[in-house]
Amino acid sequence: MAARRAVQAVAAALAAFALAAAAPPPPQKPPPLEALFGGPFELTDHDGRAVTDGTFRGRFTLFYFGYTFCPDLCPTNLLTMAEAVEALGPEQAGRVQPLFVTVDPERDDLPALRDYMAHFGPRFLGLRGTPAQTRAVLKAWRIHRRKVPAEAGADADDYLVDHATLTFLMGPDGRFRTLFPHDTPAEKMTATIRRYLAAER
Repeated sequence: MAARRAVQAVAAALAAFALAAAAPPPPQKPPPLEALFGGPFELTDHDGRAVTDGTFRGRFTLFYFGYTFCPDLCPTNLLTMAEAVEALGPEQAGRVQPLFVTVDPERDDLPALRDYMAHFGPRFLGLRGTPAQTRAVLKAWRIHRRKVPAEAGADADDYLVDHATLTFLMGPDGRFRTLFPHDTPAEKMTATIRRYLAAER
């Protein structure tokens, strides 16, 4: 009798083990947003100076990824950024660096970037990298890009670039704070930036 009970106990334990082994693993929490966007980078600003993520430590940064040949989305979002930063007022705006990172370094050389940034105000910096540097920064911010020929038979340099249209607010430590989708009103962007500035004086 005792032997039978022992056999039954072993069988029950083995069955429980088999069920546990077959059960799906518990769901894992997704990584926090601040772990998804941003990271080290090495680029060149539109005045030819080498910059890294450390260059902007101590200031908030607004990152937008686009290209100077963009017909509508990029100028719209950059104008929104310019209006939002201007509305902060001189003191608060001095704590925020707006940055435009080209996803099309093949066409966006430094003179093109410099001329383009002039449309959005003196606070803006345009950044570009080598193809490898560009791929690295796009990967760090999870920005997709895809060349789209303007039309069949067009020249090799005649193309649009399909790309993400998010604006990222990074903190003085270089880490992600929040993002703004395309068509965010400038007033909402200003109010959100103000909240982060007030919280991290």
